[in-house]
Amino acid sequence: MTVLVICGLIREARLARRLVPRADILIGGGQSARLRADLGERARQHRGLILSAGIAGALDPELAPGDIVIDGDPETLARLTRALPVAKVGTVIGQDKIAVDPATKRALAVRGKAVDMESHIAFEVACVHGLPFCAVRVISDTAHETLPPAALVGMKADGGMALGRVLASLVHHPQQLPDLIRIGRQSGLAFRNLAGAFDALARAGFA
Repeated sequence: MTVLVICGLIREARLARRLVPRADILIGGGQSARLRADLGERARQHRGLILSAGIAGALDPELAPGDIVIDGDPETLARLTRALPVAKVGTVIGQDKIAVDPATKRALAVRGKAVDMESHIAFEVACVHGLPFCAVRVISDTAHETLPPAALVGMKADGGMALGRVLASLVHHPQQLPDLIRIGRQSGLAFRNLAGAFDALARAGFA
């Protein structure tokens, strides 16, 4: 099956390219309008699965960093469950901005288990074009955590790391350093588990 992978970050896309080499990949970089337009154009020529993959924030308080959450149409979700038996099944929602704090996450929790910035667009485009859809998202921050300011400025429009903005934020708000280190460690775990998930998908024939 041909797979069109939608990621937010270059780091996620590199994992997808390394482990699912035949996949076509689009990187959102937090630019929702651009991603919607690019994906809509690509979907007109696509005949396979649209896969939203990457890290995400937890909305379900029971989810921990590193947990994998999967969502999708019934047929594709059944295949995902076989390929990723340790994953949690639940709705992955998306929105155009980062879910920063517990209050925001509680308000969104009535709609799903996890939140990112790409899955809503991938789902919408898949529906418009009658394509199968699924999401594979790994938790990096829990429902109880507030993201530090530096974590909110760390993504460039191309999905790369805006290290200068992160360092500038730390200079202005040095008290956030412990929280930033914690989120960094949790994100590292999420990326390792994402790599394992891509590997499992490749072995299961999603590539």
